Amino acid sequence: MTYSTQKQFKKKMLSSLILASLASGAFAVMAAEGDDAAIERITVTTQKRVQAIQDVPVTVTAFTGEMLEQLGIADLDVLSEITPGLVIQEQSPNNPGFVIRGITSDSGSAQSSPRVSVYYNGADVSRSRGSYFELFDIERVEVVKGPQATLFGTAASVGALSVTTRKPQEEFEAAVTLGAGNFAAKNMNGFITGGEQKVQGRLAFTYKERDGYVENIAQHQPDLHGIERTGIRPSLRITPNDDLTLDLVYNFEKNNDTGTAFKSRRFAPTGGDTSPYSFVEASGSPLAQQVFGKSDLGVERTVKDLNLTVNWDLNEQWQLTSISAKRSFDSLEVFDADGTQAWFLEFAEDATGDQFSQELRFNYSGDKLNSFFGISYFDEDGSQLVPFSTEESIYLNCVGQLAALNLPCINPDGTVNILTPLLTEGQAQLLPYQGSYQNFGENKAFSVFADFSYAVTEALELTAGLRYVDEDKTSGYASNFANSVLAKAPLLPVVSTNGEIFSAEGSFDAWLPRFNALYRVNNQLNLYATISKGRRSEVVDVNSARSPTGAIPRITELPAETIWNYEAGIKGSTANNELRYAVSMFYQDYQNFQVTLQDDAGNFYTDNAGNAKNMGIEAELSASLSDDLEWFTNLAWIDAKIDDDSSNGNLAGNRFRLQPEYTAGTGLLHSYELGGEYQLNSSLLYSFRSDIFFEEANAPVAGFDITQGAVQLTSLRFGLENTQQNWSVTLYSSNVFDKKYLVDAGNTGGAFGYPSFVPAAPRLFGIEFTKRFM
Repeated sequence: MTYSTQKQFKKKMLSSLILASLASGAFAVMAAEGDDAAIERITVTTQKRVQAIQDVPVTVTAFTGEMLEQLGIADLDVLSEITPGLVIQEQSPNNPGFVIRGITSDSGSAQSSPRVSVYYNGADVSRSRGSYFELFDIERVEVVKGPQATLFGTAASVGALSVTTRKPQEEFEAAVTLGAGNFAAKNMNGFITGGEQKVQGRLAFTYKERDGYVENIAQHQPDLHGIERTGIRPSLRITPNDDLTLDLVYNFEKNNDTGTAFKSRRFAPTGGDTSPYSFVEASGSPLAQQVFGKSDLGVERTVKDLNLTVNWDLNEQWQLTSISAKRSFDSLEVFDADGTQAWFLEFAEDATGDQFSQELRFNYSGDKLNSFFGISYFDEDGSQLVPFSTEESIYLNCVGQLAALNLPCINPDGTVNILTPLLTEGQAQLLPYQGSYQNFGENKAFSVFADFSYAVTEALELTAGLRYVDEDKTSGYASNFANSVLAKAPLLPVVSTNGEIFSAEGSFDAWLPRFNALYRVNNQLNLYATISKGRRSEVVDVNSARSPTGAIPRITELPAETIWNYEAGIKGSTANNELRYAVSMFYQDYQNFQVTLQDDAGNFYTDNAGNAKNMGIEAELSASLSDDLEWFTNLAWIDAKIDDDSSNGNLAGNRFRLQPEYTAGTGLLHSYELGGEYQLNSSLLYSFRSDIFFEEANAPVAGFDITQGAVQLTSLRFGLENTQQNWSVTLYSSNVFDKKYLVDAGNTGGAFGYPSFVPAAPRLFGIEFTKRFM
């Protein structure tokens, strides 16, 4: 696409967004009065009370569990296709990236803080390696855009993703779904629930497996991007009386995926090419079991979550809510970072984390005043261990330190040059080399918060909220790298601490306000405006530096990243709710914008890129075109950049990583009565995403482009249902037209001049059978 064509395209997209905004207002003006209860209105709990989504003065996108099931959405990353301003990148369940309005939260370091709050049944689970979970037996998903510290805690510096699971019910009900598809896919999920008046239980489960869609020709290694995921969720609801409800939920998930296909574009696999969409030859280290504790490439990950939520109606106006949650994760991922058949850059990541949180909240509901206030405590302790393995001569040759030998790292026929025999007078022997580095983090946060909404008139409601946060942080670092035989120094540019742990502490606090105004033009149209402050807390970065006497701690305290968000929007519907629409426009001002960079050793670290600006428009529209046909669409234009100022160095003027400038999604949900007891159900989902950068540098790595052009995806479901016998058979397909595109590029290998490229899933299809029991 030429520059002029891109410019015209951008103008057209921006015009479309503006027209959508104007059209939404016009729909409200033209709406005819009718039956206000004709179609059920969507309710959310974003402001800690049940409200119609139209009455919430913030930008929020919500989906019911029924809608997710109709669209066949069971993975977090697919939410990106139906949510404006949201991108979820999944290399693996161990490495998800959450992006709201251009701001990415994906660092696995135990020392850094997340930007996006991920909430699971009201508890913060934002730590990157523990935040991914399966979407099964879901009641509701809410995506809240903009800083929401008052509503969702300290991590919601740019927004929050909140998932609520279904709770037990008194009436007996059960369902089971069995499925099969290409790449030997198999899946099973379901639930059973029931009880008596005071005690009800529910058991939900999911299991799915699929062979890898990227062929791996290395011996004794699996094809990559295969999955095996198990989830089980028993829950108990106790209602001693009409005023008191206790919900106890335990969630267990186990992942055993075959790993990510990092493909080199410098060297081809044996008999292959450098296309990221062809087969790979990824074998890892011959010493994998010894060094990494796992012989195969892939991910072994376990997540455990226990949540107790108590809701006590003290009287008609006051309610007390207590949320106690404990979560732990243990994840080991072994990956071939160079993306070649050479024993060159073989890494693993062993991440663990434990957290406990407690929130106590009082809610007050009056004629004019609605408020909530309370306290919360959050304690997390985590670590990220990164082992490394290589063969010395291969490593030194591949990074160019043995250029005098005039031998390539990998020969044109795919064979690897192991140079040790040349350097040891013909004695054929390998020189294995290994080491590791590890970071630690402990964070304790105490918060006090209050939020008040007051109806000044019947039309005007004003909201003010404030959260005070007090944090204590401890960061640690250790590394253990011996000198190599050939280089007489550690191969990676890491100053070894010889296993000694360096640590540092810091205490920080902040006041985070929000102000909202909601104006009800009439029963169908609301206008709102908001000003809010977000914060990604200070980072105490600890690693090692060299001194005449050996390694010493190098401690850097990065200032807090603060965000002021200014936003205005409209929300409305026709009188009978057949047409619903929402449009928002926002401007965000960042100070001390933190970016994730890589050093020469492949370490990811957080740095201060200065100031940044972000502005955009988001629009959502949904309509009931008939009793049998629902349509929805969303559009977003987001211009997210680091300020083009010389003080921001090489990143000045660059776009934020992973954020497309334009996104659009549309879908249809259709049902058709065949007569008698049979019904046809179908859904269609189409999404568009403009080009993205995978790195903040916005530049090629080692001469290779690390961007992804515009992507269009289509998903389709078509099923036959027996409404009397409660069974259905459904055919499904995602990426129907088999589009080839990248999930990521650059990665760890990029720091060594070997950027790797990760392909997205090809066309997947299959069949599912569901039976319900009532």
